[in-house]
Amino acid sequence: MVHATFRFYDGLNDFLARAQRGVDATVPCARDATTKHMIEALGVPHTEVELILVNGASSGLERILEEGDRVAMYPRFARLDVAPLARLPQQPPGRLRFVADAHLGGLARLLRMAGFDTIYRNTIADGQIEELAVIETRIVLTRDRELLKRRGVEFGCYVRALHAQEQLHEVFDRYRLAERARPFTLCLHCNAPLRSVAKAEVLDRLPPAVCASQEIFTTCDCCGRVFWKGSHWKRMAAMLDAAMDDDQLSAPEEDN
Repeated sequence: MVHATFRFYDGLNDFLARAQRGVDATVPCARDATTKHMIEALGVPHTEVELILVNGASSGLERILEEGDRVAMYPRFARLDVAPLARLPQQPPGRLRFVADAHLGGLARLLRMAGFDTIYRNTIADGQIEELAVIETRIVLTRDRELLKRRGVEFGCYVRALHAQEQLHEVFDRYRLAERARPFTLCLHCNAPLRSVAKAEVLDRLPPAVCASQEIFTTCDCCGRVFWKGSHWKRMAAMLDAAMDDDQLSAPEEDN
């Protein structure tokens, strides 16, 4: 056994027992225990930590702890200039893709609306989420901290907000999604790409009022749904405007 002292800052304290919040806690660690192992043993998912300082020097998750180490952990939103220090990666390189747990259906739908590939099923199990995270390098979105501690989950986000629109703001802010958004290019139901379609091809699927008032349509080849810019689109566009800091949306269609 070795003993190390841990201190969590800002929002990371939300995951701790009340007696451990905002204070130094010296705890026994198994020999060869890593910072990742101990951070999660104390209740904090490693995905929520952006900066680790061990004895004042920036460190990674796989550092083996030694007797007397002092470990400080900071979240992404810590008010600290950490530019010269080595931060832990918060997202994979390239195009961002997500997988949401069974409790985040509303958030998944809104992310698809913004154009982000987001897998969601209300029956999806934690093991399936972990597998998708590994195989497809997806960011896990969840309100279950234990899911984020799974070995295969490298990138993830503990969603704090309870309502879908607030959750969308939270995820947009954390991953700076506004500049990457491609609104209304994915099916809200299937997560498949939408394509433009001539009105004549979908006449038999349109309500009379829509047929009389709309001329521009897209469709999903997976589920066959047709989308257009109606009142539902206006509500959704306003929601995205708020999440994107009033960025301008371009060429969206709506599912009625």
